[in-house]
Parts: sequence; structure tokens; C-alpha cells
Amino acid sequence: MNETKLRTIAQLQDFLKAIPQVSFSGVDEKDKDERYAHISQVLKRFDYPQRKKHERGVVLAYLQHTSGYSRAQIKRLVARWHENRLADAPLFKRYRAPAAPFARKYISSDIELLVEMDRANEDVCGPAIVHLFKRACYTYGDQRYERLANLSVSHLYNLRKSRGYQVLRVTLTKTRPVCNPIGVRKKPRPNGRAGWVRIDSVHQGDLDGIKGVYHITCVDAVSQWQVEACVEGISEAFLLPVLEFILSQFPFVIEGFHSDNGTEYVNKKVAELLNKLNIEQTKSRARQSNDNALAESKNNSVVRKHMGYSHIPQKYAKPINEFFANIFNSWLNMHRPCLFATEVVSDKGKIKKVYKHADVKTPLECLAQLSKKRLVMFKKGITLKDLESQASQKTDLQAAQEMQTAKAALFAMFNRSEVKKRA
Repeated sequence: MNETKLRTIAQLQDFLKAIPQVSFSGVDEKDKDERYAHISQVLKRFDYPQRKKHERGVVLAYLQHTSGYSRAQIKRLVARWHENRLADAPLFKRYRAPAAPFARKYISSDIELLVEMDRANEDVCGPAIVHLFKRACYTYGDQRYERLANLSVSHLYNLRKSRGYQVLRVTLTKTRPVCNPIGVRKKPRPNGRAGWVRIDSVHQGDLDGIKGVYHITCVDAVSQWQVEACVEGISEAFLLPVLEFILSQFPFVIEGFHSDNGTEYVNKKVAELLNKLNIEQTKSRARQSNDNALAESKNNSVVRKHMGYSHIPQKYAKPINEFFANIFNSWLNMHRPCLFATEVVSDKGKIKKVYKHADVKTPLECLAQLSKKRLVMFKKGITLKDLESQASQKTDLQAAQEMQTAKAALFAMFNRSEVKKRA
């Protein structure tokens, strides 16, 4: 573009108004030299130092449009031109690209040696690796480590972060399973004998981030004799005394204790308690959801049915536990019928569980049948006749009505407390 005929400020203003989008677009080295020459010529032609402030602003706007530089860069170039204008020295680039790239001190083969040494020594600390490089070069005479023998520890970590090192050092490891030695991971095998219990906990909901009570369900795998308890939390301080209380409520000797893999039951304190009582501890297997299915089904059919899903504050754990121990558990085991499965083998050899009407009975009735077959060992001081005599004191209907009355009084206490709290 030939713009040498533009010699007045008015012409520059008309040019900027008429063509406001004109700018240079080249970025090669030759074009940069032409821009610098253009800026020098315009500043000299319009005698930039003698112009007024408004006129200098017009010149700067013109140079900004025709050169493509920002206004800050134009001002810097004008200041440089102004310093050298008496010598009539044109503007020029003060920076040049290096003639050759910086030489690399450590090449790709050194990176490979570093990877090999790290892999063999499993990524020990930097000073140890540097010492190994020195020994490899000076003690064993391996000249491949000549450059690495002078490697600094700080730059060693820089090499480990480099792209070449990361590409060569990709390692894929499988997820390591958690190995907890407490308990045996297997399905309990009671072989038709009473005394192998399964345990699980169910939470009574949260409210505004505050935890509710926890119900503990413990049920025998064969007789379905069930003991319910309630605790404020599942920490050791609350759980251990309740576990001892639960195990003491079973009328027969406990030989097996099965739970899921939760840490509330699989821990050292519970293991010490079970070892003291000579009880075998087992835990559910991976991908075998039926190992503890009996306790989980009781959570739904008993706990959720009678206690519901609403939040119950932790302060009511003690009255709930008293309700379970004094009324609810005796009704569960002596007056509430349960379904017992009968295993039937099909023509294809598949074992199928069938629930017949003749198999409906209470846990106490099941214990009586197991006692005849000598498949249950009662605790010292407890006999089957004592349990049957206790059950005969009330009819099934009377026991159920007494349980419902006590449960209604328990929930009424919850509601009265909530009303007082709101008031």
C-alpha cells in the first residue's frame, strides 16, 4: 500500500474514518522489518515530536491500524524511535532466534537407563539412585552411566517428570483386595443344628444431618429364633455391651456368628468377645449376596414393618431396647409364626426351596422339633419345658395385643417429645 501522499493530520483522520478496518496481517520476519520501516517513515514524515497531543494521538491511531500492533507496542516503538531520531537510525528488531537449539545434556538413552534403574529398585529416593549411577560408572566401569554419574538429585526429579520418562514408565496394577484376617470368609454350614446366628444392622433414618437409632437383628439360621436390640450408634462403646446382651438372650449355645463385611462386626473387639465365648466368626463372601440374606429379610419383615422408616432420635435407644427385650422378642419367638423352607430336588437335579403350609411354625415349635432330633444344645439352667411353660401363659392373640399396646405407648412417647420440642 502506497500511503506516502498522506501528509497532513486531516488526511489521516479522513483515512481512519473511511477505512477503519485496514491493518497488516503478515507475521513473517520480512514483514516485521517492513512494519518497523513503515513506522519510522510515518513518524519522520509527520515530525511526530513537534506535534500537539491530539495530533500525536491521530498518528498513533493511524500506525495502530496500518501496522497491526497494539497501542502499547506502538508506544514502545515510538519511544525507541524518539531516542535514536537524532542519529537518524531506523527501527530494527532487537531480538533474534538462536542459531541452534540449546544442546541437551541428557539424551534419550540416559532416560532409558534412569527408567531401568528406577524399575529395578522400585523407585527409591533420589540420592540413592544418584549413588547407584556413580557406582555403576566408577566402581563397575559401565561407561553408559558417564553422564548420569554427575547427575544432581534435584535434576533427577526433573527427568522423572519429563514426557519421555512418563511414556516409558507406564505401569498398570490391579486393584489390591483388602486382606482382613478377622473372621473366615465363608457361608456358615449349621447342618440342621441350632446355634449358628446371622446378624445385621439397620438404620432408623437421618433428620437434618443427625443420625437416628440403629436396630440390631440377630437370627438363628435353622430355628429362626430372633433377638432384636437397639443402640445409639454402631461404635464400640455402644455395640459391644449390646452384643453380649443379644448373645445372652438366646436359650441355646451359640457356635457360629456370621455377618457381612462391615467394620461394626469385623473388628478386633468383637473378635476378642467371640473368641472368649468360643464362637466361630464368619463373614460374607464376595459376590454372594445370599450369605446373609436371612438377617436382611428379617430387617424388612420385622423391623421395618413394626418400627417404620421415620427418623427416631438416638436418645430413645434405651426405651426401644427395653421394649424389645421385655415384650417384643418373646412375642417374636413364641407366638409369631415363620415360614420354613423344604428343599425339593427337581427332575433336572436342581435344588428348589418350597414353602408348604405344613411348615409354618413358631421358632419355639421349631426348637421343640430340633430337640427331639438332638440338634440343639440348650444353655445351662434352660430347658424346653421352661420355654413352653412361658409361652403357654398367654395366647398368641393376647401376646400380640400386649405387644401392640406397648408399641403404641412407645411411639406416643416419641410424638409427645416432638410436640414439646416444637412448642
